[in-house]
Amino acid sequence: MSKPLHDTLRKVTQRVIERSRPTRSAYLDLIRREGDNMGERNAVSCSNLAHAYAGALEDQAALVAGRGANIGIVTAYNDMLSAHQPYGRYPDRLKIYAREVGATAQVAGGTPAMCDGVTQGETGMELSLFSRDVIALSAAVALSHAMYDGALMLGICDKIVPGLLMGALRFGHLPTIFVPSGPMPTGIPNKEKQRVRQLYAEGKATRAELLESEMKSYHSPGTCTFFGTANSNQMMMEMMGLHIPGSAFIQPGTQLRQALDREAVHRVAAMGKKGDDYRPLGLCVDEKAVINAAVGLLATGGSTNHAIHLPAMARAAGVIFDWDDLSELSSAVPLIAQVYPNGSGDVNQFHAAGGMGYVIGELLAEGLAHPDILTVGRGDFSDYAREPGLDGEALVWREVGPSMDDTMLRPVASPFKPDGGMRLLTGNLGRACFKTSAVDESRWTIEAPCRVFDDQAAVAAAFKAGELDRDVVVVVRFQGPRANGMPELHKLTPPLGVLQDRGFKVALVTDGRMSGASGKVPAAIHCTPEAFAGAGGGGGPLARLRDGDMIKVCAVTCELNTTADLASREPAPDPREEWGTGRELFGMMRRFADGAEQGASAMLATGGM
Repeated sequence: MSKPLHDTLRKVTQRVIERSRPTRSAYLDLIRREGDNMGERNAVSCSNLAHAYAGALEDQAALVAGRGANIGIVTAYNDMLSAHQPYGRYPDRLKIYAREVGATAQVAGGTPAMCDGVTQGETGMELSLFSRDVIALSAAVALSHAMYDGALMLGICDKIVPGLLMGALRFGHLPTIFVPSGPMPTGIPNKEKQRVRQLYAEGKATRAELLESEMKSYHSPGTCTFFGTANSNQMMMEMMGLHIPGSAFIQPGTQLRQALDREAVHRVAAMGKKGDDYRPLGLCVDEKAVINAAVGLLATGGSTNHAIHLPAMARAAGVIFDWDDLSELSSAVPLIAQVYPNGSGDVNQFHAAGGMGYVIGELLAEGLAHPDILTVGRGDFSDYAREPGLDGEALVWREVGPSMDDTMLRPVASPFKPDGGMRLLTGNLGRACFKTSAVDESRWTIEAPCRVFDDQAAVAAAFKAGELDRDVVVVVRFQGPRANGMPELHKLTPPLGVLQDRGFKVALVTDGRMSGASGKVPAAIHCTPEAFAGAGGGGGPLARLRDGDMIKVCAVTCELNTTADLASREPAPDPREEWGTGRELFGMMRRFADGAEQGASAMLATGGM
């Protein structure tokens, strides 16, 4: 017997519902209108239909007859991104699965899919966050053809799933399912990878040794196996009921993976407006689904990037969700999973131990998730508390049972930590996120003089020169969405980790991003307002810091303060805009971007809710 819904979940959910009432109502009106305006292919002119059907040689007769659903496939395939390489052959298979149930499928369009793992530390990373808006726009272009009765979204990684969801939600009258392709097999132990990275940062390992180690970690098609943003995406799609139940972490190329893909096609064909099981995306993604996604993020210690992505995804559905909501939920949701970098095992080991089926079962039983969300499965959200398998060739779901590895998965009654580890810090330096789940509790409070930098390359240079061998709060500013697109600052983790291992008290404060790949160093990230002033003038308080100012970063009292008299100082000048690697093309997005807490989106800030 499940417990009643937890009081904190009820309170936060009701607050989000009340806050979102005007925008959610406007959104629901939008998708009702869109459903009426784009509802019948037969209402489109014959010339338009002929253009749409001309390339579909095998399905032309079925499309002309119009008896079954026509499914739009939006794909983020490329074979530079390991997670998306398997998607190359998906359209042909998905079309076959559609024909099995009298439906048709067409590739509606493609979206870009950049890899943060390839661009980290490089100038291309400054395009990364806004690639999410480009993906949303690309998905909207794909679905703008009034040809589809449902959609399948092929994407996994960091900005790609949020972007696909934001774009698809503008066509929320369509039933839509997200189709993952699964993680690559496990490589070398994560601690060994981390060890070699730190040795390289100290100059004790060669570049060849570092590359050899990295190639043993990232070695084949499939999603990277640490619990970063990509795998946090998959977890959240399960928590929102937008996958076929249990799809997230089934490896590519397996018979079970193909059975789940087939089920996705059959389900989206069955959920159309003409049938008796209409489940449009815009009704699936409501306030309760957003809360479930946040709960999953907290319970599993997922990526801090979702402190930005979740508000943006929610806003695309007319739901207003902020960091106060996330922090309050974190106080009630225990950490019941430890997956690298929070633990030693990766997502394959997490799945083998019980995975998302175990997590969802525990959360539902303890009243820590909404059971009454509308999902894309055949039943309700309780189906997601089971795990998929094969009985011969038939797809079945089985009970998960207890955790198979209590170093990775524990029940709510005996969690790894009593809260979800995502805390909101506030003070005279602004608002910031602090992820405690990967940081030893002895380091939750750091008070030290700061050293101020305007980019991460300068931090690396100071580290190599020995200038940071002391207790220090490293401030890296002008990394927000309006400054340079809010890149992830991956290069900071190894040197700061080395300083910490040398016994120094070290913390990071930045208006940039880290991610689910960040680890043991205490960090106040996503600081808002950002340091960059831009045309609006002013700039955030980080712009007024100077070397030597005392800063307190504390996840116990949830404060982010300096003793310096910031009001008496002029802000540091904005850095000049850098061109190259296409960054100049994104100037409009930087100029109009919202703050991090609102989702750091130019698209939503300029009229998309």
